[in-house]
Amino acid sequence: MRAVFERPRLLRRILNLWPPFLFTGIRIEHLSEDYLKCRVGLRLRPWNRNANGTHFGGSLFAMSDPIYPLMLMGVLGHRYLICDRAADINFLKPGKGRVYAEFELTNQRIDEIRNATAGGEKYLPEFIINVVDEEGDIVATLRRTVYVRHKPWARKDPLKKAA
Repeated sequence: MRAVFERPRLLRRILNLWPPFLFTGIRIEHLSEDYLKCRVGLRLRPWNRNANGTHFGGSLFAMSDPIYPLMLMGVLGHRYLICDRAADINFLKPGKGRVYAEFELTNQRIDEIRNATAGGEKYLPEFIINVVDEEGDIVATLRRTVYVRHKPWARKDPLKKAA
């Protein structure tokens, strides 16, 4: 898996073929080489409509599912255990046509995460994602909490430090 994270374009292709994305029409449109930016899109199709003819809420929610953990894995590397911890969504407007979500990590946020986990502690950063339609209106706002911690073998041992 480490080899996949060394090649962001390959990870983007794999995610676009991943059944939960492929069969709902979710596409990773852009993933930067440094993993700091990602754009995910979703077109309205017969198989992802709800009874009202708008985007099925589950598809809007799924657009953000693995994105921040995967971006953090790409930035922080294999020494960290990173996974989704919690999420919620607030639907603001019916989604029609094409919708998209932008994900961004700043160097300041990455430093914050590194500093918070430096001693082996877990850290639970929260990220807010807006799903926006073609007119720029916000369709839904999502909040995702991510679990970040050094893997057990990568944690600093305070006893070794003293020796």
